[in-house]
This record gives sequence, C-alpha cells and structure tokens, in this order.
Amino acid sequence: MTERHVDTGFDSASAAALRSSIEGEVVTTADSGYAAACALWNGMVARKPAAVVRAGNTKDVVTALGFARKHRLPLSVRGGGHNVAGTALCDDGIVIDLSGMRQVTVDPQRRTARAQGGATLGDLDRATQQHHLAAPVGVVSRTGVAGLTLHGGLGFLTRKHGLACDNLIAAEVVTADGRVVQTSESENADLLWALRGGGGNFGVVTALEFRLHPIGPEIFLCLVMYPAADAPAVMRYFREFMASAPDEVMALSLLWNSPAGEPIPEPARDQPVVVIAGAFAGPPEQGERVLAPLRTVATPLVDISGTFPYVAAQSLFDEDYPDGRRYYWKSIYLSALDENAIGVLADHARRRPSRISSIDVWALGGAMSKQPPGGSAFSRRNEPFLVGIEANWDDPAQDAANLGWARELYADLERFSRGGVYLNFPGFADERDSDQMLRDAYAGSFDRLRAVKAKYDPDNVFRSNFNISPELSASA
Repeated sequence: MTERHVDTGFDSASAAALRSSIEGEVVTTADSGYAAACALWNGMVARKPAAVVRAGNTKDVVTALGFARKHRLPLSVRGGGHNVAGTALCDDGIVIDLSGMRQVTVDPQRRTARAQGGATLGDLDRATQQHHLAAPVGVVSRTGVAGLTLHGGLGFLTRKHGLACDNLIAAEVVTADGRVVQTSESENADLLWALRGGGGNFGVVTALEFRLHPIGPEIFLCLVMYPAADAPAVMRYFREFMASAPDEVMALSLLWNSPAGEPIPEPARDQPVVVIAGAFAGPPEQGERVLAPLRTVATPLVDISGTFPYVAAQSLFDEDYPDGRRYYWKSIYLSALDENAIGVLADHARRRPSRISSIDVWALGGAMSKQPPGGSAFSRRNEPFLVGIEANWDDPAQDAANLGWARELYADLERFSRGGVYLNFPGFADERDSDQMLRDAYAGSFDRLRAVKAKYDPDNVFRSNFNISPELSASA
C-alpha cells in the first residue's frame, strides 16, 4: 500500500514563523518530541499533524488558529486527549494542544471554580476539595475537563447534582474568526446553551466556570464484586434498588473481570465478575446505611466498599485505563433493563475476547433528568439506563475480535433502545452516517445547534470532532 502524502505547504519556514509568534511550544515532524506530542490515550489512533502547538495562554490559541486559517490547514483541539475516537488529532494540520493550560481557581464564597481548557478532572477535584466542594465530573482523574463536559459528563454526583455540562455556568471561547468571547446565562447565552452538550463545534474553549456543591472531604463508596454466575440476580436487584434510590445514590453495574493485583485478595483475582459500584453524595455514615443492601445481594467474591477521601474515590479506576492501550467504546441508552436485556448482557459478557473489557450499565435519572437554568443542548435526559460497551485490549492482532464483539453487542441491544448515543462513548464515529448519529444523539436540539454553529463557525473550521455542519441559509 502506497503511503499517503499530502502537500500542505507547511515547511521549515512556516514552522519558524509559527514558533516566533507562540509563547508556548511548537512541535513539528522534525522534532525529537514529535511522537510523544502526537500520542493519545487510545493507542488505536495514529495521526500525523503538521505541527502541535502547545499553547501557553489564550493569545497562543488565537495565534495558532489564525495561522491555520491563513494557510488553509486542518485544525484540531486537544484538551486531555481522552476521547476514544481520537478527535484531538488531525492529519497534516495544526493541533492546538491545551494540556499546558491547567490552572484551576476556586471561589469558595460563590461556590464556583474556573478551570483552564487543559485541566484534568484530577486538577479540578484537588483544587475544589481544599474547600470541601466539587463539580460533578467523571470518574477517571486523567480525563480532560473540557472534552468530558462539552459532551455531557457522567460521574458519581450525576443523580444528585446533574451532568458536568449542567454545572457549566460560563466559559471563555476563541471563535473561528479569532475573537475571544465570554459566554454565560446573561452574555452570549446561545453559545453557553450549545456548549452544554454540543461538543467542540463552536470554538476553542480556553476556560470553563463551574457551579460547585458541598461534598467531601470523604465519601462512601460501594464497590462489591460477585461471581459472574450471579449476574442475572445481581442486575435484577440493581434495577429494583435504583428505581427507588434517593438522588444521592449514583451507581452502575459492571460485567468485567476482577483486577489481577492488589487490593483484590489472591483467590478473587482475575475472575469473571459482576460489580456494583456506587457512591453516596452525602454524609458517609448515611451512605453506608443506604448502600448496604447492594453489598448482600449474593455472596461476594470481594467487597472493598468503604469511606474514601473524595479525591481518592475519583481516581480509583485510573489504573484500569492506562495511556496507550487499545480502546473501542460504544454506548446505547436502554428504555428498560428487563430479563431479555439482562440475558443479552450476560451472554456477551461471557464471550468477551479480552478479560479487561467490560459492559457498564449506568442507572440514570435524578437531577440529570432536569434541564439546568438556561437549558442545554444535551437531550437524552429521560432514559433510565445507559450501557457503556468498553472493549479494552493490548494486542493489535486482536483488533478484529474486539471491535466485532463491541459492535455485535451494540446491534443486539438496539431492540431495547429508543435511540441515541452518549458522545463520550461514541465508537469511532465514522461507522455510520454521522449526520444521522448526531440527530439521534441530540434529538430536538439538533436544528438549533446547527443554527448556533452557523453563527459562530459558518465556515466549519472546527470540524475535527463530532461535526455539526452549519445550517444552510434558505438561499443556499
């Protein structure tokens, strides 16, 4: 197969010109650090940008954007680089890398936090927990705050305090024409509405301001593993328990293998299991009482439930998702977790080609089912369950088997779904008509999103994402 070559017009002189105007760092194919600059969390994704601009500030973002537009180069934006589809990188163009912009500033009186666009969940959690406050975000601390938030953001506080995007109250955005725009419920409110779920379609989000909630310094976690043979009974109980659980409870049930090392006791390591993982967004002693029934559904293989520092609870799963592993994650909402659906899930769990793959069933509802003040583009709020299909493996020779397993499970679950995909678990987003995928994901918000896109990015500069094309005018 002939290697693809695209003449972008980006050469050493172009690189020198770009470097001279950037306060951060510019990494090109000629630099020894190029491979590291292009490495993403998902080891399946390999792209070759002309240059990676590691921005030091918002001015660098404006400069890099203007350079890409002037030279008609493709453009992508990297925050944490954790989206499974690898949209942070583009071939032959400019990557605006925000990973050096990680400052978090907390206002404990107003209960708000402002995080730069390259901040991770861990950065935000560590800063806010100094004041026993937290923003609802995800559960893997190395994830980028911006990418997670712009497509929703599920985590242990979701049923009590909503999605991450529901708690986004303001942002700084560099738009396609190079303007630095502030958005809030009183300023450019249409843009804030779109950022709450609409992804990176509207500009480079260089700062995000969140509403915070009292939580910590400790939180009670239920983390109990039962033998896989008990999966149907455990999932039935999980379904019934969550139907009447208070909003303080956020939980998911996972079909997985137990970890192969500490803190799992020797006899229980690397065993097919059904896991209940849950958190209580309130006093730990109350959480222990409320979550106790989830720990006695059957005879556990291991129960490591307990009271954890909030920051530790937020990083508990980090080691299971190392950089460079091969990942393929899809998602599908279920209208019910009935016996047939449970049977499909258990059957596919037994047929996982990789022991480190999992099927995650999130119980939704609570505050997530309500729109935040000012509304949001995130539409799928009334579904009771979300299934995350996580194919995780290390050997490239096993690509076909693992991709096939995830896609077959997705297809087998479609009959239990009213549609829609959670765009933080999107597959590779190029396997089906992308316009239809986004229409399904955004439902009634899609047409309004196209109109906002047309206002802020009429030329579709920001298209290395789950792209919403600008709305065409009536005369077009």
